Amino acid sequence: MMTTILHIGQSDVTKLLSAASPDAALLYLYLQSGNELSRAEQELHMNESRLSCAAATLRQLGLWQDRERHFVPGERPDYTERDVIRAMDTDRDFRSLYGEVQRLLGKQLNTEELKILLGFVRYLGLSPDVVSVLVCYCKDRARQRGSLRNPSLRTIEKEAYAWAEQGIDTMEEAAAFIQRQNQRNSQLGRLMQLLQIRGRNLTPGEEKYARQWLEMGFHEDAISLAYEKTCLNTGGLSWAYMNRILTSWHEAGWHTAQQIRQGDKKPSGGKKPSQPKGASGNLGAAELEAIQQALKEGN
Repeated sequence: MMTTILHIGQSDVTKLLSAASPDAALLYLYLQSGNELSRAEQELHMNESRLSCAAATLRQLGLWQDRERHFVPGERPDYTERDVIRAMDTDRDFRSLYGEVQRLLGKQLNTEELKILLGFVRYLGLSPDVVSVLVCYCKDRARQRGSLRNPSLRTIEKEAYAWAEQGIDTMEEAAAFIQRQNQRNSQLGRLMQLLQIRGRNLTPGEEKYARQWLEMGFHEDAISLAYEKTCLNTGGLSWAYMNRILTSWHEAGWHTAQQIRQGDKKPSGGKKPSQPKGASGNLGAAELEAIQQALKEGN
């Protein structure tokens, strides 16, 4: 089967760095050099498990595609009670999965929930092992968000479709995804410390901002610098204001504190935003632009 490697660009490098997977980066460079995956295990000295997870990470990052996905977006099937009864009577794997999911969620599944579970296997093409991992992942995520209750099957179903759309339908794909999520959650935790947020979780809106900044490839020192400038110019943490600064830096290609300091010293060649009254004379172009935008929105 012919494989496809996407064109290398700065965005690809940023994706690889954000994944924090040395194996995925090494495999990407190996494949980009025109080598075949079949020889990677031997030439890169990776065992089968490491190689599978590295390949799965590249697929989820959109940097490599080598196989068709089981899931094709479209109208969801409408399973009946008879479909569920037949599956319970004839499919030993589904019957075992039913028992395992009940154990994990600590409840007995009703007919509607069994229809959802059947969809995971029949429509999304998820193996029982992957479904079990999915349920455990959703449980852990609920705990991290402060919930003491297990997620509902409807909540798990939303995540199952999100996995399917990303091609996560094997144990290797699931392991790579969870590894990336754990890495991202660790980064979010450090970011919260930088922003001096303690004793609470991020709101959905705040988390959306934070994840965008991490996906842009900002180093912690750059985010810390943006936070400092935001507090000095607004008197506290303003997510929208800080986002304008970081977005401006991202568009300029500055992702470290050193790049930002050097970039702010260079003449832009164009007219810089005029400085609002009462603003500090040491503001950079990004802060001035953020202030001006805030003033416009306030009018």
